[in-house]
Amino acid sequence: MALGASAPGATSLRALLLGQGRWLAFAVAGTAMGASLYYSEGVGFIPCEFCWFQRIAMYPLAVILLVAAITRDDRVAKYVIPIAAIGLLLSIYHYQLQVFPEQGGACSSGVPCTTRYVEEFGFISIPFMAGCGFLSVLALQFAMIRARRAN
Repeated sequence: MALGASAPGATSLRALLLGQGRWLAFAVAGTAMGASLYYSEGVGFIPCEFCWFQRIAMYPLAVILLVAAITRDDRVAKYVIPIAAIGLLLSIYHYQLQVFPEQGGACSSGVPCTTRYVEEFGFISIPFMAGCGFLSVLALQFAMIRARRAN
């Protein structure tokens, strides 16, 4: 119903997603990539093993979504959705390691996966932010698919 024809504003939301959805998804992935580079290269935080896995998922998303936005490729969802879903699962697992540190979590890179370099409002950590990024990219992909079908 969110993008249904009878919902108020559905037509304008559909038009926004069809016109700018690819750029919005790139903005999310590009911002997440830039933030992770800032935290590691600018601030000096050393990424743990799960942070690296999340980066391995997010960095290609930014590139794929940029190319899709430039070329106006509507078929990109079949590549983006699996990568973003895997990244989201990694983020969820990493976040729960931070919430329940008694599980252990010493990574082979020497940095514990339970380390919280950032903690805003008592629960927002870097894996939480990464998970929000992956979830946002997924939501935009599914919304764009639905908008194309309704159009």
